[in-house]
Amino acid sequence: MSTSTAFDSLALTPALLQGVDALGYTAMTPVQAATLPSILEGRDVLAQAPTGSGKTAAFGLGLLHRMDPALGETQALVLCPTRELADQVGKQLRRLAVGIANLKISVLCGGIPLGPQLASLTHPPHVVVGTPGRIQELTRKGALHLRHVRVLVLDEADRMLDMGFEEAIRDLVKRVPPARQGLLFSATFPDAIRTLGTAMLRDPVEVGVGGDAPPAKIEQLFHEIEPARRIPLLAALLLRHRPASAVVFCNTRADVDEVSGSLRHYGFDSLALHGDMDQRDRDEVLVRFSNRSCNVLVASDVAARGLDVEDLEAVVNFELPHDADSYVHRVGRTGRAGRSGLALNLVTPRELPRAALIETQTGAPLRWEKLLPLSGKPQDVPVAPMVTLRIDGGRTDKLRPGDIVGALTGAAGLHKDAIGKIDVFATRSYVAIARGQLGRALDRLQGGKIKNRRFRIAQM
Repeated sequence: MSTSTAFDSLALTPALLQGVDALGYTAMTPVQAATLPSILEGRDVLAQAPTGSGKTAAFGLGLLHRMDPALGETQALVLCPTRELADQVGKQLRRLAVGIANLKISVLCGGIPLGPQLASLTHPPHVVVGTPGRIQELTRKGALHLRHVRVLVLDEADRMLDMGFEEAIRDLVKRVPPARQGLLFSATFPDAIRTLGTAMLRDPVEVGVGGDAPPAKIEQLFHEIEPARRIPLLAALLLRHRPASAVVFCNTRADVDEVSGSLRHYGFDSLALHGDMDQRDRDEVLVRFSNRSCNVLVASDVAARGLDVEDLEAVVNFELPHDADSYVHRVGRTGRAGRSGLALNLVTPRELPRAALIETQTGAPLRWEKLLPLSGKPQDVPVAPMVTLRIDGGRTDKLRPGDIVGALTGAAGLHKDAIGKIDVFATRSYVAIARGQLGRALDRLQGGKIKNRRFRIAQM
């Protein structure tokens, strides 16, 4: 391995190298290699990098490098557009910090009650990850103090501006010390991002990694269609390719609900995800999609930020996005970690200029194919292999994944292979069960106990 991409070639402490080892990282990704040396030197950085490029570890190692656990003050602030992304960032930072004793990392986002967050700030966290609106609210209430912040990170800054967070971000930038380090990461670089970068960064190192074109292993197919036939043609497309997991991107929230409902009518296991949903509903949708209890997720761009699915087989553009950068960002969610991927696109005559922009940016001719609509309701629609059970108990009840596995497998119960992903939240837990073992799993959990207690169980 070349020393230029080895983590131990950096000025990282043994504690941080322990976190790198714990995550199984062996070599730096391009964005890490391009940004980490400057970040560790204390320079401000303005970086363009797509989701999945390793940017969280880049700014995460940088900010953890500057933490002093003995100082009981908030020393780093990471702003994210959605709670889903903030949760994902918080989890990765905790893994990276596994070798740092007594370091407190808190995720503070809107959509959940304020009271517990206020109580948690009695002892200030060293690192705060959150959404701009909730962080601004907590600072205005005097519950969160930013006067000792050493590193300020804007993650996926373009989407935060799209969601209307610019005013909150600018307010928070004024609340942190002028001498702090600023790190701005964005998948796209519209003029508004450069303006924001000028306001919050000092002589930044500019880095651009990827984003110009999707990886070569992603097969991209374009289908010119009539607008009135868009939904039946979408169903035909999914039936033709039969992806085990697919995200269908829509440009509006109204389309998300309509498309998801129509796909369920055709027999697909489809769920909707957009910003108008309650936070618990959004959490449950993401749980079901990531544990393979749903094989088609219909989503808006903003809601899909932070979506963490290791092996997404296909991305479908129900309608092309308005700019080529967003197209590249959407498509980049499939074909990760060296796997092949599939990008399917429905294009009306009105959208042909958008397709031309994509062709210009990617530097390759688009591949067009004819697509015939379905006649009647489709047969043999792919069914999700898992079903999710919800348990009305979680971390506050001291439940752990091992407790749920034990309740399902003990005393001639289910084989462990019939149990999928388990997610434990504060007051609820979710376990994926192989579809053919659903009845047996329900009998085990409803008729028995978990950790010597009975909990209410429901199929989702």
